[in-house]
Amino acid sequence: MTQTPRSGGQILVDALKVHGTDTAFGVPGESYLDVLDALHESGIRFIINRQEGGAAFMADAYGKMTGKPGICFVTRGPGATNASIGVHTAFQDSTPMILFIGQVGSDFMDREAFQEVDYRRMFGQMAKWVAQIDRADRIPEYIARAFQVATSGRPGPVVLALPEDMLTAKATVADTRAYVPTQGAPSAPQIAQLRQMLAEAKRPMLLLGGGGWNQQATADIRKFAEANQLPVGCAFRFQDLLDNSHPNYIGDVGIGINPKLAARVKQADVLIAIGPRLGEMTTSGYSIIASPVPQQRLVHIHASPEELGSVYQGEMMIASGMPQAAAMLAAMEPVDSSAWRDSVEQARAEYNAWQQQPSIFKDNNAPLNLWQVVQELKAQCPADTIITNGAGNYATWAHRYWPYGGMRTQLAPTSGAMGYSVPSGVAAKIIDPARTVVTFAGDGEYLMNGQELATAVQYKAGVVIIVFNNQMFGTIRMHQEREYPGRVSGTTLHNPDFAAVARAFGGHGETVAVTEDFAPALQRALAFTREQNLPAIIELRYDGNLITPGATLDTIRKQAVAAGK
Repeated sequence: MTQTPRSGGQILVDALKVHGTDTAFGVPGESYLDVLDALHESGIRFIINRQEGGAAFMADAYGKMTGKPGICFVTRGPGATNASIGVHTAFQDSTPMILFIGQVGSDFMDREAFQEVDYRRMFGQMAKWVAQIDRADRIPEYIARAFQVATSGRPGPVVLALPEDMLTAKATVADTRAYVPTQGAPSAPQIAQLRQMLAEAKRPMLLLGGGGWNQQATADIRKFAEANQLPVGCAFRFQDLLDNSHPNYIGDVGIGINPKLAARVKQADVLIAIGPRLGEMTTSGYSIIASPVPQQRLVHIHASPEELGSVYQGEMMIASGMPQAAAMLAAMEPVDSSAWRDSVEQARAEYNAWQQQPSIFKDNNAPLNLWQVVQELKAQCPADTIITNGAGNYATWAHRYWPYGGMRTQLAPTSGAMGYSVPSGVAAKIIDPARTVVTFAGDGEYLMNGQELATAVQYKAGVVIIVFNNQMFGTIRMHQEREYPGRVSGTTLHNPDFAAVARAFGGHGETVAVTEDFAPALQRALAFTREQNLPAIIELRYDGNLITPGATLDTIRKQAVAAGK
């Protein structure tokens, strides 16, 4: 609780330390030089990124992995606009994050000064709170509130603008206490009502998702599922909330859902959704759960009261943090599950069948079998491997076939942001260097933030990056062939030699075009990353016609023509 005069930048960095910050990501800017100077001997590790979008994605990955706000610093104007993609992702993914933006000095404001932006207006709909700190003596107050807002209720991003002259001004002000997140919790009558609904069920199902989970919460919810013999699905890109090898896990409820699992969701008589917002991707376009009044008896547990009832009118809605709800459910007296016990094994058998090699490779004799690629990854990588990916059809090979080993083994954007794969993979390896990290990246997606490979080399982050090179923006091509068959426009790509790019950055690079070459290439890449603590790229060159595990572009085009498109 210092009373010594300090600059605004020093007060800010001291406040970050009070709240437990150990790592920050960013791109330097002249607008916050005093903060950079205060970071010099602070003990906070400042990861220098090559583009602000990559820095914001890394901060999002940090928030997902640790549950603490990911800290990101960028400069004004272009720096802030570049970082906005990470803020949007953190908002949609319910990830705690704080973005600090250097701002023009107060004497220049409202003149459209060099790189000046009104950040309250810019970030108003994609952050939980946006503010500007105009006085150095109020920095501790603002920082404490930022941490509190980012982590309480539904987690999310906060944006704070830092006028340049405010950061250099001196002030005598005390530090605050460390933040303490606040969450709601179910009441005893609510738990009793939930138990009664479960006891009356014949086809119950548990659906997990959203932010705010920790190791204890996932352990508690596993105990609840086991005690009541509940089948468990995980929402889109939250597949690591239950170890996928667990006998109660029956699959991911997201894009490309197993049709048999979709039917089970629709036919459930009691659906207990803990954490997910129940958005478009998780509900298959609001089809497997009808809105606004579901056919299922819906129990919706979410950290934000504003979310509850906003789309779905659940029969029971509980505003609660995930650890609080999970603990009370774990302590609940189990119900008689004899009415549905056999269905758990049946659903698990359907999941196992969904994991088998798709017929697309049996029918096409493709030189490179992507299903076999994932099988080889499973054989060579440990169960706690962290898998990261961005947006694109290529991610289906991870989502459908990789067995996520539990909290926290998946980093992926529910916002559908391209460019997330490489920054999140590099961040994961920096945050937890002992873990194996494998990144799935599309060829178009990789080149949106692939320059963060330089960050991986600089900070000795030995991540293995698998680049799926089909020379197209595959997801868009798929939709294009469905709606405008044969009229290819704006989706063809000409790519570099990704393996050569890896070597140019100082990493290891290989190209694989046939199935039998992948296993030894992966073995070499893993050995290199472990021995050298440097990144490796394996570029997969394959037939772009094989667009998903269940369809080719040719079949999609023919179906569209037959339908009169």
